[in-house]
Amino acid sequence: MIRWPGSGALKPFARPQRWLGAWWAMVLAVIVGSMLPALLLPDVPRGGDKVQHLLGYFVLAAVAVQVFAGRRALLRAGGGLVAMGVLIEIAQGTLTTTRSMDAWDALANTIGVTLGWLSVWTPMRDALLKLERGA
Repeated sequence: MIRWPGSGALKPFARPQRWLGAWWAMVLAVIVGSMLPALLLPDVPRGGDKVQHLLGYFVLAAVAVQVFAGRRALLRAGGGLVAMGVLIEIAQGTLTTTRSMDAWDALANTIGVTLGWLSVWTPMRDALLKLERGA
């Protein structure tokens, strides 16, 4: 069995490694998509990329709420996502020639993480666990 980073703080799923692996795959997809050359990306209306940033990081944080158990694990996941968003922006500005660093993108990422993390206080916080259990 693969031991994924963060697997010690998961909700009591029947197969927790699968859900954690799926979350890590989503994180990786955001990283790869964020570093693709701008020429490969579709055109979006002005400011539309901020909505994409917010929604992408909202989904990552909301899924983290579904997968991780406990305040400490959720704070680590949320903090890690915020740091990832900032570091990706820095990487876009320093490691690519077709992308640029944008503080507004980092802010949109952070707002998305915050909104997704707030789902911990809703009845939907255990939806994935209930779905898996057939409840």
